[in-house]
Amino acid sequence: MNEKKNNRFMPFLMAVSVVVGILIGTFYANHFSGNRLSIINSGSNKLNNLLRLVDDQYVDTVNVNDLVEKAMPQILSELDPHSVYIGAKDMQIANDDLKGSFSGVGIEFTIRHDTLHVQNVIKNGPSERAGLIAGDKIVMVDDQPFTGKTLTNEEAMHRLKGPKDTKVKLGIIRNKEKTIRNFVVTRGDIPTRSVTATYMLDNKTGYIRIRNFGENTYPELLIALAKLSQEGFENLAIDLRGNTGGYLESAVQIANEFLPKGQLIVYTQGRKQSRQDYRSDGRGSYQQIPLVILIDEGSASASEILAGAIQDNDRGTIIGRRSFGKGLVQKPMAFNDGSMIRLTIARYYTPSGRCIQKPYVSGDNKDYEEDLMARYQHGEFFSQDSIKHTGPAYKTRIGREVFGGGGITPDIFVGEDTTDVTSYYKQASMSGLILQFAFDYTDNNRQKLSEYHSWKELEKYLTKQNMVEKFASYAEKNGLKRRNLMIQRSHLLLERYINSRVIYNMMSEEAWVEYINTDDPAIKETEKVFKDQKAFPAAPRKQENKKAA
Repeated sequence: MNEKKNNRFMPFLMAVSVVVGILIGTFYANHFSGNRLSIINSGSNKLNNLLRLVDDQYVDTVNVNDLVEKAMPQILSELDPHSVYIGAKDMQIANDDLKGSFSGVGIEFTIRHDTLHVQNVIKNGPSERAGLIAGDKIVMVDDQPFTGKTLTNEEAMHRLKGPKDTKVKLGIIRNKEKTIRNFVVTRGDIPTRSVTATYMLDNKTGYIRIRNFGENTYPELLIALAKLSQEGFENLAIDLRGNTGGYLESAVQIANEFLPKGQLIVYTQGRKQSRQDYRSDGRGSYQQIPLVILIDEGSASASEILAGAIQDNDRGTIIGRRSFGKGLVQKPMAFNDGSMIRLTIARYYTPSGRCIQKPYVSGDNKDYEEDLMARYQHGEFFSQDSIKHTGPAYKTRIGREVFGGGGITPDIFVGEDTTDVTSYYKQASMSGLILQFAFDYTDNNRQKLSEYHSWKELEKYLTKQNMVEKFASYAEKNGLKRRNLMIQRSHLLLERYINSRVIYNMMSEEAWVEYINTDDPAIKETEKVFKDQKAFPAAPRKQENKKAA
């Protein structure tokens, strides 16, 4: 009797065992598979069924893989503005910027008139060793034409980058020569720098500009601080303007360098992610130095983590304009074909509890993408009173009021000065004509310009060359009508923009930064803060708004 009863329940027990096995397997696959995704085709999966139906019965032949590639970004865009899909062919480009190096030929280039122009050759890099110089035009790669309408930045990087120690044959036209010179370049490791400028603003004030937060940003910062220490700096300005962010760990390491032990730097929390606090360990070597952080609407993510940590702990003064407002945490998850998604799993919060992320509507990114333009039109770039805070007020460590709901609002606001901006200047800038003119001028006068070895010497030479007049004639030939009164009013702005690009083309990003900083209102405000000894702790103070026109 018992044997019959056991036999009767055996199918049921086996079915239960199978279901339990599936559930356990699914649990372990979901929770212990690291950062790799395993896509399992299932009969109950609606998307898989749809693709199978299309593949089997659609009237025309369809590449299902292409459909998937196009569908993935659309699906993720329904979640939030920062969950993204990156195809396998775009992975290298997406990751190179934050890694410490990549393998390539070692040049900076620009594409002009359907031709790749070598703008700078990286010192001691593969191209310099092979004999390339700035101003060369690459017209052949591995004996194949490399010009025309199809030439893009992405195609150029795809053809020029490659595994270390592989060779690439480049056909070069130099100066005004008509014959092609051939060079064989052996690809090598090319360092990518996060810290793009380190110098002394004055006898006491050190300045460091950080472009992004990558794998090597923290050690680069320590090297920059050591350099400034040798020059006797007593104050420090860290420029994060235009810094779109990067790795959380790099921002935490840098904040740790300036905070006493036990201070909260940032915390993250999500629906499936329990709260994780990041605190200072007290080992930082610069816990007492007066500190200013410069931000603007281009400062995002890790930049906002660093600025928020300094502000909420009353450790320094934040100067500039309200930051971007990107406070969503993405986790990279790779597919077997080399593609990847970056899925939002949590949010960043500053020590006071502010959520850095600005508002967004799931599935509708239009307003989010146009937010900066809306800020500009609303007047926020020019007047502190125009800032719209969407979140509640919070308190810093010593009780100062700060606001959440989208970005970091600076302690001292510095608006854009539009006094001498005219419609002619706007057209010249936005059309790209100034960049084009500066590059053509540099290319045509490279031999003469190379005689000057500092940006100050080069600037002195350029101011005698009537650059604005030369540009106005160039622009008129290229479709921008001459407006003499407007040119006169915007003369200084035009001259400085043109000169800055020539200096960048001939020298380095650091030389360019030093030059543009000489009349930067935020830099002048920084120097004033240090002179008044109000950078430590942060002292809230409202600046008079710049005159706008």
